[in-house]
Amino acid sequence: MKKHSSAIALNLSVFIYMFGVGVIVPLLPQKIIDLTGSLTTVGWLASAFALPFVLLQFPMGRLSGRYGFRRFLLGGYIICSLSGLFYAFSDSREAVFFGRLLQGMGEAPLWALAPALLSMRYPAAKGRAIGIYNAAIHMGLTLGSGFGILAAGYWKSNEFFLLFSLLGAAGAVIVLWGAKDPRMPRIPLGDGADWRGLKRLLKQPAAIAVLSGIILYGAGYGTSITVLPGFLIQAKGFTQAQAGFYFLLFYTGIGLSQIITGPLSDRCGRRRTMVWGLLMAAAGFWQFPGRTGWMVYPWLFLASAGLGVFCVAALAWLNNSVEDALKGTVSGAFYLFWGMGYFSGPLLSGRAQEGTGGLTGFQFLALLFLVQALSQVVIRRRKLARTPCN
Repeated sequence: MKKHSSAIALNLSVFIYMFGVGVIVPLLPQKIIDLTGSLTTVGWLASAFALPFVLLQFPMGRLSGRYGFRRFLLGGYIICSLSGLFYAFSDSREAVFFGRLLQGMGEAPLWALAPALLSMRYPAAKGRAIGIYNAAIHMGLTLGSGFGILAAGYWKSNEFFLLFSLLGAAGAVIVLWGAKDPRMPRIPLGDGADWRGLKRLLKQPAAIAVLSGIILYGAGYGTSITVLPGFLIQAKGFTQAQAGFYFLLFYTGIGLSQIITGPLSDRCGRRRTMVWGLLMAAAGFWQFPGRTGWMVYPWLFLASAGLGVFCVAALAWLNNSVEDALKGTVSGAFYLFWGMGYFSGPLLSGRAQEGTGGLTGFQFLALLFLVQALSQVVIRRRKLARTPCN
């Protein structure tokens, strides 16, 4: 039990916190509309969260290599808990947006640093450890969304926000109780070794291919939770309930695929696993626009599962490509590149959808996934990267 206390603490804390996130995410747009009477300000909710989330990834990763991961994770949960109080007691849009900024700051270490910590504590099974952690995130989102639907007729919105705040505080307590920093060399402030290590990584064609795939993964993820549901409602005539079922399917596909393929990537190789994930995503995004009714769901599930397969293998690949002192930095870089795609992907696919009846954007995204898969195959065959993680 003591040997696995860090994994238990990290997975349990992120699961219960993401349960709270799944509960409140559908409520925030309505709160903004109630406060402003306008739909135009709703889009800023995503920007307010994403700005600190992306900007903090790299500096936070660097600092964690010097001062340890645990204190950043603990601080992240505390900040997220405070954001819930702003949501619950805010009476202005500025207060809500400030709460959203706090949430973006707080979640930054939860997504990036915990996988880095797990990869160091379980070096022989890092794919499995990271896969289970990412699955805990998406399972929490899935069950939280379902709970929010069931409890909507009984609870007021402020009660949901207070629950979210309580779950964030509980996450902090669990991390304080069970999470332990691994033993690792500390980089003196101003040493610059993390910069040099990252620059060396970026000079490798194999690393460039993986990082470009991470941008594409972010584009697919962002498109899947923004443009795609709108396409289902407008072009396919889906109801809100059917679109809600899609979200449950999306989170389940990503979560289950990471549980299954995390250990698989440890045995069969990261790059081979990445290729399979890219091909699954390409097939799903290419096929679903031509289907009708419930027949779109199998292809959407395949696409979401492919995203999950690629994610866990790519994150493990990066963590295996650098020494322990740089794992926080490289995990931060993962979500920095992910954020690039998350921002640009929905904009580009949405614009393509408007211009060509809704098909070309998704099919173009599918082609990019296919090209990325082929590039990974070529690099693997040429053996440009000779590290154990390939």
